[in-house]
Amino acid sequence: MRLNRVMLVFKKDWLEIKRNREVLLPITILPLLFSIGLPLIFIVTTVVAQASSMEDLESLIRSLPEHERNEVLQMTVQQAAVYVITLYMFAPFFLIIPVMASSVIASDSFAGEKERRTIEALLATPISDSELFLGKVMVSFIPSFLITIISFTAYSILVDVLSFSIFNGRLLLPNPVWIMLIFCLSPAMAFTSICLTVLVSAKVKGFREAQQISGVLLLPIIFLIFGQIYGIVTLGPMVIGLLTAFLILVNYTVLRLSIRAFKREEILSKLA
Repeated sequence: MRLNRVMLVFKKDWLEIKRNREVLLPITILPLLFSIGLPLIFIVTTVVAQASSMEDLESLIRSLPEHERNEVLQMTVQQAAVYVITLYMFAPFFLIIPVMASSVIASDSFAGEKERRTIEALLATPISDSELFLGKVMVSFIPSFLITIISFTAYSILVDVLSFSIFNGRLLLPNPVWIMLIFCLSPAMAFTSICLTVLVSAKVKGFREAQQISGVLLLPIIFLIFGQIYGIVTLGPMVIGLLTAFLILVNYTVLRLSIRAFKREEILSKLA
């Protein structure tokens, strides 16, 4: 496998993505909603309304690591609400951002080529199946990872600005747990989703069909969101580390199996 050929596929697809509003709008609007819109509403609502007592946060506080739980119990109700909501409740949303952004691009990878009727020329290029497949994966992975970092930066600034006076000048983000979440678990989860979505995109007829099928991959993240809300699971260092290690093994397996399952001859035969 030659990296320069993989990057040729990446560059060619990236030029097309920048001209495609159907792809650009979702990967721009959704991260803004999750990193700025929803957090702003929740934080402002919490500051204005406040929880009536610490009991309102009991399920979330109970699921925290012991040292975190003891620290939160020493806070005022307002501080505890902002702390738990911003650092824990919103954490799984930053797993949704790269998966949703990458799924839009990955769904367009081969299915979009079929709709634009450029698939025949692409499949005729003198590169191997693995180089072509990996190029399609990278054009989804790199932008989605960059979008996640930008979203995290914007979220951190928002949280620190709004909570600065509440915590007497203490900055809540970034912290080690969130750095692990953004730079380890988030890209690992996105890569799994991308490999499967690109493979689906090669098998189906159009972009929307591929996107609908790839939406199923959000279910594990939705479980994490409700798991944190109801105190079933907490994305602490150990959980993030174990999930990342597990996903690295899954990614290696999924990438090998996806490349093996991707055959351009099958795509051409279906087009004929």
